[in-house]
Amino acid sequence: MGVPQGWLLQLLWLLVTSIPTEASQEIDYTPVLSRKPLEGRFTSSTFTLDQPIGQFNSSTISDTDDIWLVVAFSNATQDFVAPRLPQDIPHASTFLDKKYYMTIRAHRALYSGEMNARELHILRVGNQTNCTVSECNKPLPGPGPYRVKFLVMNNNKGPVAETKWSEDITLAKPVEFSESRAPGKSSGTIVIIVILAILLALLFLALVALLVYTCFDVCGTKEISGPQETFQVKKYNTHHAFSPSDTGRS
Repeated sequence: MGVPQGWLLQLLWLLVTSIPTEASQEIDYTPVLSRKPLEGRFTSSTFTLDQPIGQFNSSTISDTDDIWLVVAFSNATQDFVAPRLPQDIPHASTFLDKKYYMTIRAHRALYSGEMNARELHILRVGNQTNCTVSECNKPLPGPGPYRVKFLVMNNNKGPVAETKWSEDITLAKPVEFSESRAPGKSSGTIVIIVILAILLALLFLALVALLVYTCFDVCGTKEISGPQETFQVKKYNTHHAFSPSDTGRS
């Protein structure tokens, strides 16, 4: 009595799926926020990490392997499963649905530690505002908290190595702009402006009154003659004056 072909296929499938897959190597490294005194080390939509310099020198990692940064909400790290194929990589466009995504793809040459020590070795997460590719490093949607780790992937083997998850990273809360906090809009400022306006108005009225009073005072006490006014001069003869006709009559 022969064994049905369906049973053979199921048995073969069980044998294949029961073979344990090679687990990725765990790297003893925890991503941390940059300790450098940078302006904007973290904002309401970005944060800055130290680069994992010299952490991917293992022989199991090749120069062509992709090193991804995994970003997740802190309460969703247990739900993250490393993808086996490149087309299964979760990108930023699905972050709010899956609660995690992968971004900032690099190779270990970038983190080799052979770079100039004077250079700034940082990674700014959420730094791309204009995203045109699927693996965009777009701004984070809120304060979080978030956790991150680095994942090394081989295009044929899948996950090769990964670091530990970081501690919780909470972003700065956006500054809420309200009318009550707007410059020049507080009640005290309004009262001061009203008082100054009243004082300026009173001062202006006092100046006008002073000018009017001065004008009336000057114009009302002096007569000003015009060109049309005429006057006569009366001729007088003193006793010293005499004419020749008067002498002849005496």
